[in-house]
Amino acid sequence: MIDLKLFKSVADSRNTNDFRAFAKAKLPSPIFHYIDGAADDEVTYRRNTSAYEQCDLIPNVLAGVQEIDTSVEVMGMKIDIPIFCSPTALQRLFHYDGERAVAKAAEKYGTMFGVSSLGTVSLKEIGETISTPKMFQFYYHKDKALNDAMIEMCKEANFDAIALTVDTITGGNRERDLWTGFTTPPKLTWKSLISFALHPSWSLNYLLREKFSLPQLEQHVQKGTNIAVSIGDYFSTMLDQSMDWKDAAEINQKWGKKFCLKGVMSVDDAKRAVDIGAHAIMVSNHGGRQLDGCISPFDQLADIVDAVGDQIDVICDGGIRRGTHVLKALSVGAKACSGGRWYLYALAAGGQPGVEKAISNMKNEIERDMKLMGVTKLDQLSRNNLKFR
Repeated sequence: MIDLKLFKSVADSRNTNDFRAFAKAKLPSPIFHYIDGAADDEVTYRRNTSAYEQCDLIPNVLAGVQEIDTSVEVMGMKIDIPIFCSPTALQRLFHYDGERAVAKAAEKYGTMFGVSSLGTVSLKEIGETISTPKMFQFYYHKDKALNDAMIEMCKEANFDAIALTVDTITGGNRERDLWTGFTTPPKLTWKSLISFALHPSWSLNYLLREKFSLPQLEQHVQKGTNIAVSIGDYFSTMLDQSMDWKDAAEINQKWGKKFCLKGVMSVDDAKRAVDIGAHAIMVSNHGGRQLDGCISPFDQLADIVDAVGDQIDVICDGGIRRGTHVLKALSVGAKACSGGRWYLYALAAGGQPGVEKAISNMKNEIERDMKLMGVTKLDQLSRNNLKFR
């Protein structure tokens, strides 16, 4: 049966699944499956979204909801909608504008966005052109000079926050990448040659536009820029597996601005994040791309909020596909939500207009769902609005 979604325009895309179908059609197989895939049997990947289905919303009525406010404050920064674009790597592989497109779309809708250490546009350029709140995803490398250099880049580019990723102490077993032969930068293999040939638009953009690079790393690291490597191998060989709480505290001290830990999943770790002076934690399992069989962020959210929610901002990251998912997380006690695939599919489908449409879809859903829930401000949400099955 023909998938009619493939004949719609980006403007007609109503949800994450529509954009996923577009991305699958437009990208060579190794690139699409890098976005779409996860670790081992991908149980955690699926659970991250299905967890929201085990919780139902209880609406109130006659609440006078003509005017509503969708803004929240996270790490002292006001954003106009309660979801932001989580930092993700290698974005110019998905669309030639990459982080530029995501940054401009986030700025248009007044929300935060993140740039990865494995980002493909320089922090300097982003800092000079974008005014909306900016987060840098910090991967702690064995090369301490590189770590210090990235902190300085963030300061010079006037980024607002650093999120130290703490769940990539080694690479996850991303079997789709092994099957497709995905590497960064991409390389032709017998497995991928036909797929690249069948997607000439992507291939020509990759070959003829700005050369692919990892500007935050290229002065220090050959792998990933000049030497093709899988992301799993990069994490396992280039990142410092001795990283501990002392190292995290030291990065916080060197940075001196808003500091977040990305990848916290246990109550004990959430408490230790408070102890080292972090301003926020992202409850995240890396989109199911690291430890398969891990609990979902939403399922773990209540325990973490109860333990530290009055001391640190708790962000729910991962699995979000709908505005109702955002409202459920905020009802549990999250200050904000974030995610990657929901906007990466849109980036691949249509560049900046695609990301703008994905954010617009989410904003419209949140506004409509708030009215249907009978709330005019997001801080009116509580666990009284929820019933777990």
